[in-house]
Amino acid sequence: MAQINVSHLTFCYEGSFDNIFEDVSFSVDTDWKLGLVGRNGKGKTTFLRLLQGKLPCQGTITARTAFDYFPYAVSQEQRRLMPVEFMEELKEGCEQWRVIRELEELGHGAELLYRPFGSLSPGEQTKVLLAVLFSGEQDFLLIDEPTNHLDQASREIVKQYLASKKGFILVSHDRELLDFCVDHVLALNRKSIELQCGNFSTWWENRQRRDSFVQAENEKHLREIGKLKQASARAADWADRNERTKIGFDPIEEHDRRKDTRGYIGAKTKKMQSRVKQLEKRIHREIEEKEGLLEDLEQPADLKIMPLRHHRETLVNIREYGIRYQGAEKPLFEELTFSVSQGQRVALHGSNGCGKSTLLKRILGKAGAAGEPFFREEIRETGICETVSGLIISYVNQDTSMLAGSISDFCRERNLEESRFCAILRQLDLERGQFLKGMEDYSEGQRKKVLVAASLLTPAHLYIWDEPLNYMDVFSRMQIEKLILDYKPTMLFVEHDSRFREKTATKVIEL
Repeated sequence: MAQINVSHLTFCYEGSFDNIFEDVSFSVDTDWKLGLVGRNGKGKTTFLRLLQGKLPCQGTITARTAFDYFPYAVSQEQRRLMPVEFMEELKEGCEQWRVIRELEELGHGAELLYRPFGSLSPGEQTKVLLAVLFSGEQDFLLIDEPTNHLDQASREIVKQYLASKKGFILVSHDRELLDFCVDHVLALNRKSIELQCGNFSTWWENRQRRDSFVQAENEKHLREIGKLKQASARAADWADRNERTKIGFDPIEEHDRRKDTRGYIGAKTKKMQSRVKQLEKRIHREIEEKEGLLEDLEQPADLKIMPLRHHRETLVNIREYGIRYQGAEKPLFEELTFSVSQGQRVALHGSNGCGKSTLLKRILGKAGAAGEPFFREEIRETGICETVSGLIISYVNQDTSMLAGSISDFCRERNLEESRFCAILRQLDLERGQFLKGMEDYSEGQRKKVLVAASLLTPAHLYIWDEPLNYMDVFSRMQIEKLILDYKPTMLFVEHDSRFREKTATKVIEL
């Protein structure tokens, strides 16, 4: 067992307004299974790159182990090759027998190494890359979002596989995966870094208790500040009134006062003014202490949505429906029957490639949703797929690659009110500094927030969301869960986060 020591780490990107890390110090054992959590943009992937020495920084990072990073960058040329032909380019010294051993633990045989990498499903590609990653012996592994775009069955296999390993940092927003696979949590909070033993649920429970304590302490400080301000105002008022009496008096009304009392009044006023200054200093100290308590507090804002009410109760009707691509041997699915009624939240569930996204796009096409991506290939349909007339749909695409340019341009193209749109992004914890950047420079999680914010701002009868939570941080997922449970919009969605699906869906359709 060795240690990775981070000492006085400070880092910011060139041109950035704030440091991502500032004078951070902690130590990690190399046999830990460490979960790395935090809001989008807080520096999780940046920290992994710093460990690899890919970015310059102040402070020191020392380790007696080598690092290896997942996912590997697979070039277009390599995608046309079989994994066995280029896996040594991904990991130096990679031995084939070790990769085959790891693949067997992932439920596959050596045949995956002898098929073109680009022809493998997303789940199969992930498993091949994980097998290469774990084929070494002494490396400390940096694993960044291994389950994005994977179906539930593949997620379960990867979850069981990672739980059997040790010596890695896992970046993930999947609460189920973190609970099952990690024994320590490194949390990138707003103003601090916190290292704690246990899984995600243990950390989250402790976090909620700490936040409740901070809230109670803050309320106590606010009451104390209020009392101090009242005392300061009374003392200042008394001092001012007495100061005005130093010169001039009515000898009839104030017959017991003499001219030489002016010095006495001045001394007493000075003493009272000194007391006012002391009270003001104490108020300032209390305010500073209160702000210190609150600066690391997670206070997710409540989001809002504006669902419309349609005059028809059933919005989408699917009966004995099937889709087959032209020239394909088998249909994607067939004899599918379900409906979407107002107030229902229907989740489509199934393996990668079973036709979930295709079905969503077909429903968009039936409703005449302008400007949305449909099909480049000919398809054949059987059965009935119909939507009510006048149906307004708000759509979140799983693909974010089309996002580029400024927030202002995006709002103008989609006819969104920019101030309200930016307010929703702020509620999803997108920093104001990001509004000045082009969206092509956003992280994947930040791009998802752009699409979700646009959907929330679009009044609709039906919200169709295709894997909206990929790359999105845990806190934002909880915000969206609460939004859906509070407003109960009519939804048809695909999401592989099992906890999100269990909490929000009123009906699950298996494809």
